Amino acid sequence: MPPMDQIAVLIPCYNESQTIEKVVRDISAALPEAVVYVYDNNSTDGTGELARAAGAVVRRERRQGKGSVIRRMFREIDARCYLMLDGDDTYPVQAAPEMVRLVLEEEADMVVGDRLSSTYFQENKRPFHGFGNSLVRASINRLFHSDIRDIMTGYRAFSYQFVKTFPVLSSGFEIETEMTIHAVDKKMWVENVVVDYRDRTEGSQSKLNTYSDGARVLFTIARLFRSYRPMGFFGALALLLAAASGLLFLPVLSTYLQTGLVPRFPTLIVSGFGALAAVVSLFCGLLLDNVRQKDLRDFEFKLQLVHDQYARRAEGL
Repeated sequence: MPPMDQIAVLIPCYNESQTIEKVVRDISAALPEAVVYVYDNNSTDGTGELARAAGAVVRRERRQGKGSVIRRMFREIDARCYLMLDGDDTYPVQAAPEMVRLVLEEEADMVVGDRLSSTYFQENKRPFHGFGNSLVRASINRLFHSDIRDIMTGYRAFSYQFVKTFPVLSSGFEIETEMTIHAVDKKMWVENVVVDYRDRTEGSQSKLNTYSDGARVLFTIARLFRSYRPMGFFGALALLLAAASGLLFLPVLSTYLQTGLVPRFPTLIVSGFGALAAVVSLFCGLLLDNVRQKDLRDFEFKLQLVHDQYARRAEGL
């Protein structure tokens, strides 16, 4: 079994030849004790060769998508602390030592590099990106009762326990949303560190599509809310169905009380099916909530096993 790194810097990359050398050199200077890993996701502009020349360990992930890259990173690398950042040089490395310290010394499970509390809205030249980030942050914090300052940031630090218990299900940019919800749901300790943000250099193209990737992120939030908060999701659906059923039934009931007749049988039937669907939705929520409680108990056992494994590996450092 290969030795565990003290600090592993993870940089997922796709066609970042303009900036990758600078990013590798900057982060190596800020964290000289770290091992820098660049995972090349089918770049066609020589990103991997440039990263290797700058001193990084370069590996390749052939399945396209940031989520696919992170899945391989988390599976292959063992470290006491993981620091992840993008290869586009939008994140200054000055905050990296503090983010690593919070994991190694304060035992944080995830440290979020918060761009939205600093220069993001001034530096980012894509206004819909800023609106989308704010919308996603508000949605997740409201739905999951959390206080994460920046949901979509690619600048994060992780503990060994987080990395080895996080199931990577997404293949694209919605992976950051998935990470955040996993940490909140599993009651892991999340810290926010304010970091500066600078826009991409001229000629460097963002891989994020504002509309299609934004829609995927919102769909991911809805999917994860259904999975992680089934009683809330299906309870709200049951309430909506019951309200619609009641609105349809009231005119039928009013006519019946006045005349003793039910002339609107189709409306009565639709109302009845709506009420039945509401009951089914409510019981689905109750059943899935029980399943989720079992999953939480199983996760705690898994977390203990990972913690024991980490303790044995860390003794060898």
